[in-house]
Amino acid sequence: MRLLTRRQNGRERAIVFALLLSCAIFILSSSALPQTATPATNWYQFRGNQQLTGLSGAANTPKTLKPLWTFDAGGSIESSAAVVGGSVFVGSHKGELVALGLDNGSVYWRYNTGREIGESSPFYHGPDELVYVGDLAGVLHAVGARDGRPAWTFKTGAEIKSSPVAVGNRVLIGSYDQHLYCLNAKTGALLWKFKTNGPVHATPAVVGGIAYIAGCDEVFRAIRVADGKELFQVASGAYTGASPAIASGSAYYGTFDNEVLAVNLRSRSVAWRYKHPERQFPFYSSAAVSGGRVVLGGRDKLVHCLSAATGKSLWTFSTRARVESSPAIAGGRVYVGSNDGRFYVLDLSSGALLWEFNAGAPLSASPGLGSGRVVIGSQDGRLYCFG
Repeated sequence: MRLLTRRQNGRERAIVFALLLSCAIFILSSSALPQTATPATNWYQFRGNQQLTGLSGAANTPKTLKPLWTFDAGGSIESSAAVVGGSVFVGSHKGELVALGLDNGSVYWRYNTGREIGESSPFYHGPDELVYVGDLAGVLHAVGARDGRPAWTFKTGAEIKSSPVAVGNRVLIGSYDQHLYCLNAKTGALLWKFKTNGPVHATPAVVGGIAYIAGCDEVFRAIRVADGKELFQVASGAYTGASPAIASGSAYYGTFDNEVLAVNLRSRSVAWRYKHPERQFPFYSSAAVSGGRVVLGGRDKLVHCLSAATGKSLWTFSTRARVESSPAIAGGRVYVGSNDGRFYVLDLSSGALLWEFNAGAPLSASPGLGSGRVVIGSQDGRLYCFG
C-alpha cells in the first residue's frame, strides 16, 4: 500500500472536497428547472415567458374584471403588451412603441420606429434595461426602457412579425427573409443567423439553451442558441403560423392544416395530432399550457381545450368570430380575445364563461398580465386595462 505524505494527503482531501462541491452545485443547478409560469408582477414578453406557455403566476387577478383605463394608440394594435412593474410597453400600426403607466395609462414616452409595428410584441430585458420590438420594415429596435431613447437597430431582409426573445446576453428574432437571427443583446451585433425554407413568423421558445421554432416551411426545428446549430427537426406536415409552447418535454402548436400537434422533444417525433371532427379551420393562435391542459383559439370561432397528454378535446367555447388572440392563463382562468370584439374570461376546468367585455373592435392581440391587471389592445387602436 502506498504511503502518503502529509502534504499529499492534504492535497487529496482538497481534491475530494472540490469534487463533492462540484457535484453539489451540479445537483442544485439541475434541480433549478426553467420556470414555466411568469412571475405574478411581470409579463416580460409575448406569451409571458421564454417557454411561451402563456401562464402567469398571478393569483390576484379578479375573476370579474372591470375597465380601469383605455389608451388610444392612433393605429391598430396587434402587438401584445409587455407588463413590467408599473409600466406597460406596446407597439402599434402608427409606428410607435409606447411606454405607459400601469395604474392610469399615462404616457411615459413614445418611440417612433418609422414603420408599422405588426404582431411583433415588445420584450423587456432587465439586465440592459432595454425593450426590443420588430417592425414591418424588417428592423429590430432596441430602446431604453427608462427614457425611450434608441440604443441600436438591426435590419433584416424582410418584415418582422416574430417577437424578440432575449436569452442572457443574446436576443433572437425571426424575419420573413427566412432567417432566425441571434444578436448581441447590448450592441445589436450579429452573432449568427440560421436559414430556413420559409418566412420565420413564429416567436422562438427557449428551454435549456435551445430555441424551438414552428415554421412556415412546415418544419419544427431545435436550434442551439450558443452557435446556431440545428440539433433536430420534425416534419409538421403543414404551414404553421403559431409559436410553440414548451411544457413537460413537449411542444404544442397549431397548423394551417386545421390540426394541433404535440411534439415529444425526447423522441423527436409527433406524439399526437388533434383535429376537430366537424369544423375544419386553421389554428393561428398560439397555445397556453397549464395543469395538463392546452388551450388555444381557432379560426373556427372556438376556444379549444385539449389534454396535453393525449390531445383529446376536454371542452370548447364558442365565440362569434375567429379567435387569433393567444390565451393567457392565471389562477385557473383563461383570458382571451376574439375577432368578434369581445374579451372573454373562462374557467380553465370547464370552459364556462365567467365574464366578457365588448370592445367593439377585433381583439387579435394577446393579453398581458401583471400586478392584478390584464392589458390587451384592439384593432381600432385602443389599449384596454382591466382589473
